[in-house]
Amino acid sequence: MDELDRRILAILRRDSRTPYTEIADRVGTSEGTVRNRVERLVDEGIIERFTVATRTGNVKAMIEVSVAVDVDTTGVSDRMADWDEVDFVWQVSGEKDVVMVVDAADTRAVNELITQARDLDEVQNTKTRLILDERLG
Repeated sequence: MDELDRRILAILRRDSRTPYTEIADRVGTSEGTVRNRVERLVDEGIIERFTVATRTGNVKAMIEVSVAVDVDTTGVSDRMADWDEVDFVWQVSGEKDVVMVVDAADTRAVNELITQARDLDEVQNTKTRLILDERLG
């Protein structure tokens, strides 16, 4: 991955719907070059998906999860990633092992996700933080 790839990715991170012609103008290359590079970045797994950020008025939260030492965190993370209201699952270092970022209709739905996580045999405890505001970086 070179500097041009990084510049293309920076634009797509802000708005994955940015037309290739606009990206090309902004980075000083052709639309075909941008298209080919994006296709290569997808093929190589550098771009995993194109997604939509929403402002639905829902309750967003980070649910931090600790699992037992002998647990495969990848397996737990994969299961949690399949839950409908989960936007992201991160395996992290520190006191907790996994962080789920959720977008739920209300606090009751967040609490149901916390309970769902705690019901997994591998989970030792959870800690939840409500997201009060967010900015696109």
